[in-house]
Amino acid sequence: MTRRRVVTGSVVLVLLAGLIGWAALPERHSWTSVDQRLTVLSGPAGTEPVDLDTRLYLPSGGAGKVPAVLLGHGFGGTKNSVSDDAESLADRGYAVLTWTARGFGSSGGEIHLDSPNYEVKDAQRLLDWLATQPRVQTDAAGDPRVGVVGGSYGGALALLLAAQDPRVDAIVPLITWNDLGTAFFPQSATSVRAPGVFKKSWAGLFFGNGSAPPGGPRTPAPQDPACGRFAADVCAAYLKMATTGTPDAATTALLRRSSPAPVLNRIKAPTLLIQGAVDTLFPLSEADANARGIAATGTPVRVAWFTGGHDGGSGPQTDQDRTKFLTAQWLDHYVKRNGATPANSFTYSRVAGFSALDRGLVTNGYSDPTYPGLTGTARTDVAVSGTARQVANPPNGNPGALSSLPGVGGQFGSLLGSVAGDLPGQHAEFDSAPVTDAIEVVGAPTVRLRVASPTGSATLFVKLYDVDQNGTATLSGGLIAPLRLTSLPADVAAAPPVTVTLPAIVRRIDAGHTVRITVATSDQAFLTPPDPATYTVAVEPAVTLPTVVGTPIANPQVIWRYVLLGVLAVIVAGLVVVLAVRRRRLHRRDAPTVAEYAETPLVVRGLRKAYGDGFVAVERVDFTVERGQVVGLLGPNGAGKTTTLRVLMGLTMPTAGDALVFGHRLEPGSPVLSRVGSLVEGPGFLPHLTGLQNLHAYWEATGRPAADARFDEALEIAGLGDSVHRKTKNYSHGMRQRLAIAQAMLGLPELLVLDEPTDGLDPPQIAEMRRVLKRYATDGRAVLVSSHLLAEVEQTCTHAVVVNKGLIVAAGPVEDIVGESPSVQLEVSDVAAAELVLAGLDVRSVTPDGASGLIVDMNGTPRTEVVASLVRAGVGVDRVVPRRRLEDAFLALVGDNSRGSGDR
Repeated sequence: MTRRRVVTGSVVLVLLAGLIGWAALPERHSWTSVDQRLTVLSGPAGTEPVDLDTRLYLPSGGAGKVPAVLLGHGFGGTKNSVSDDAESLADRGYAVLTWTARGFGSSGGEIHLDSPNYEVKDAQRLLDWLATQPRVQTDAAGDPRVGVVGGSYGGALALLLAAQDPRVDAIVPLITWNDLGTAFFPQSATSVRAPGVFKKSWAGLFFGNGSAPPGGPRTPAPQDPACGRFAADVCAAYLKMATTGTPDAATTALLRRSSPAPVLNRIKAPTLLIQGAVDTLFPLSEADANARGIAATGTPVRVAWFTGGHDGGSGPQTDQDRTKFLTAQWLDHYVKRNGATPANSFTYSRVAGFSALDRGLVTNGYSDPTYPGLTGTARTDVAVSGTARQVANPPNGNPGALSSLPGVGGQFGSLLGSVAGDLPGQHAEFDSAPVTDAIEVVGAPTVRLRVASPTGSATLFVKLYDVDQNGTATLSGGLIAPLRLTSLPADVAAAPPVTVTLPAIVRRIDAGHTVRITVATSDQAFLTPPDPATYTVAVEPAVTLPTVVGTPIANPQVIWRYVLLGVLAVIVAGLVVVLAVRRRRLHRRDAPTVAEYAETPLVVRGLRKAYGDGFVAVERVDFTVERGQVVGLLGPNGAGKTTTLRVLMGLTMPTAGDALVFGHRLEPGSPVLSRVGSLVEGPGFLPHLTGLQNLHAYWEATGRPAADARFDEALEIAGLGDSVHRKTKNYSHGMRQRLAIAQAMLGLPELLVLDEPTDGLDPPQIAEMRRVLKRYATDGRAVLVSSHLLAEVEQTCTHAVVVNKGLIVAAGPVEDIVGESPSVQLEVSDVAAAELVLAGLDVRSVTPDGASGLIVDMNGTPRTEVVASLVRAGVGVDRVVPRRRLEDAFLALVGDNSRGSGDR
């Protein structure tokens, strides 16, 4: 016993030392970088030189040409601000050029605020330079294959550059603006065209970042301490609007010049717009205006929202994974020309709670087939009540309400809405009754006000609060709707209603909560009138809330990680060692071969699994998987699919019957399992190791020779590329799933058994997984897939086995199970007329399907007779297709009562 303890302790110490050694190893880079200063010619005539501080990242390995990405930083940043993103893109095989924009860091020149004649021309000259680099792929002489990515200041540059230079192949602008005039002077009254309320806090932060001294010795100190490194016209514009609170004609023209809004119709590069829902500087409406303007010319546009922004930072890890995946997918298709066309779906996220580990925010992601804009796919009207109230405007906005803290960013900024407050006497509240059902608000709510002022004008701030049963009011993201109104009457009874569009939000208002509309006269982030005044405000009852019921996106974040995963890894590795020692001590012999099935990958005969408490998970299962087949194991939840797979993998013993793999009966630890690869009940990897290191660790644990693993072939089939050299803690859910598939494929086993391999994958990832499985089932190999995605099984599998209540109800080729169609789907020009015609024919039923569709149960009536009758009656028939699919066959087989015996 003492010797055993010593051996066990030694094993644990060795494993701990190995884990510490792996964690201490430097991360492998698949790129190199070079810093250099480039002199480019810009300005109105293209003759003004400026030095730019640049860094070029190039993928390592080989001298082949690669596509490029121009990566811009945010306002006040430098090339170092985007180094992490640049390294990630270089890991994916892109040449990435980053630079410090003119007027920042150690670059020369002055800040012209993304001027087409300066910053945009600088970027055009960088494209010229990229086209001369020997490793950069070109489409023509002087035309590099290039995408442009940037956030905020860099995002606007991406839009302006794409409008000005047709060489740009794709762009990904993040958290950026559409029109600087409306961004810094927001006006939320929809019928008012005059500039709104000056966003003084954000404007001051912008100007302060640009006034910082240069970051290197090459740039002379600024001559004017009032302007810093700003160009004279930009400086004059800021000083003017900060003093008066209103833009003059010159300021308006300058802000318009530096905005994508007037040139969106010239953008032909496919555009992925990523915008933050916690952003009081550039809210979701900025991305919405960009999306509508670009899409109007037919350019591909996709929109994604995340829980972050200038106030919310980069967002929770779940959102970071999603936006990084979307960016890589967009660039891979439109720049690298790899992969299927990205979907046009709209994705967004909503806060779900806090992480149990670091107390950080956790979000759930959702998708909708098309971008609905700020009005949602539907709407819910909530009635608020309250009489007209008087509110006081404090002199010079002091004291003022607090709704946000511009520049704070991160989690604190996103949580400020929970503690934001309004001052007594300066606001009026209008509450609804508790809502009876939860409301999924996705978009910009609207409300109508009536306002009276003794001065004829008023500056107001409208807010929407979610008030819980305890009276705690939450303002989503600190977002408010400023409005500046003029020509107001002194009596509110004479005031016409004004429609106010509030900032777009993503929020679930739970049942029992109250909707509150607050109208305030002050906010510390804005410049308000200096003179005190008292206004009268009234809110009309209806508050319109846009809604979207999105499809949940699987959360790629794993709760149990880091220390816990390390401990579990030690335990699992220790168990592996103990089992290995035990196996060597035990006399094992291979189960006898059933000769007639020696070349058949899998034969299941009379399989039954019952537990000691009488619970029967599998009643009787019989099926065969032949070489070259991809077989889908289908069934409702609890039908016994996972239990069957566990028996097949030797993880549990059957009560009766057996499973033969190449003629060998399966038992726990059976040697024939070396010819089987599996993924059952989800992947698990060590987060501090790279994908390749995880695969090597797994293979070493099997005790088989490294030469038999065939790592390169498995990785090529799984399609992980250079991502296999990244730590798995940085993997998206889809990448983890593909790594798990690669692990199952190690050694290229002759039988591959997968339980829900597409679980949690996005549509593009599902399509790729479909291709992976089809490629694998070649050269005499076979695949068994358990899935509940019937459409995927229909497109992927050659054969199917349908299980219900622990019994096989159908098995065979997919096309045989689908069978002949009993009904058809018609697309007709006149649905009402078509129903009258069909009523006179011998059909069983006619069911409307959309605006112009009908589902007709033919009842044996020939299709030609139905079509001819409709045409004779003057009804146009645009489409006639059989309606039966695998889903129909499945439902017909399992019936309405699909509750199975149940897996354990």
